[in-house]
Amino acid sequence: MATLIAASHGTDNSSGASAISALVKSVQITLDATHVGHRVFEAFVDVQQPDVPAVLAEAGNAEPAIIVPLLLATGYHVRQDIADAAFEAGEHVSITPALGPDQRMVKVLVRRLSEAGYQPGDLVVLAVAGSSDQRAQAESALVQLMVEEALGRKVELAFLSAADPKLKDLIPKLKFQNPNKRVVVATYLLADGYFAGLTKKFGAHLVAEPLLVEGQTAPAELVEIIVDRLTAGLAGTTTGCLTGLRGEAFAGCAAGCKTSCRA
Repeated sequence: MATLIAASHGTDNSSGASAISALVKSVQITLDATHVGHRVFEAFVDVQQPDVPAVLAEAGNAEPAIIVPLLLATGYHVRQDIADAAFEAGEHVSITPALGPDQRMVKVLVRRLSEAGYQPGDLVVLAVAGSSDQRAQAESALVQLMVEEALGRKVELAFLSAADPKLKDLIPKLKFQNPNKRVVVATYLLADGYFAGLTKKFGAHLVAEPLLVEGQTAPAELVEIIVDRLTAGLAGTTTGCLTGLRGEAFAGCAAGCKTSCRA
């Protein structure tokens, strides 16, 4: 038996918080159906409580603890906040890569676009939260390529913070350059919240919902990704954040890092 800690960013948006909690509950139900008996805890890196250290303390150290970041890229919150908490908790804790990039996530993105009314010929902008971590930015660029392949057309990439181009600048530019086309935003965010609200303020003709929507069943694809991350984590496939910090040599990283987070 193991402990799965599903660590999301946290939000003060009740709709987004409810949708993420429903996803975590769906993961617990899925794991219970396997009769393995893994425990599932919800934790947050910001805004909400309990935070990751508190949940690790509550879970104890009697069994392996796998932290699965409910984040879309393996950026600062994984490599610093979560890594620090895991390192302090002890050797029974490990961290998996974030939820993305993953082809199953792209499938949900495309479904949300269709639900929003996307039509071939529309200009599509993939909106992501943004990160100052260049590795996280590279993961967003990979998702852009995956969406392009899924749609069979060019897709623009824009950020809501920390990186350029900004969504607030790109949408007016595209509308000016293409007055006869609709601009549609594919919202690469986990759930409703501050950033999701921003996507609707910059004048796009259509804005798709985030991956999770309150009141809807959590997409099976996302549940599957989290269960797969847990399985891989138990098999030793982790970010590598903590190797090299506990006396052993750095052994590589499933998220692509060449050194441990705090090396």
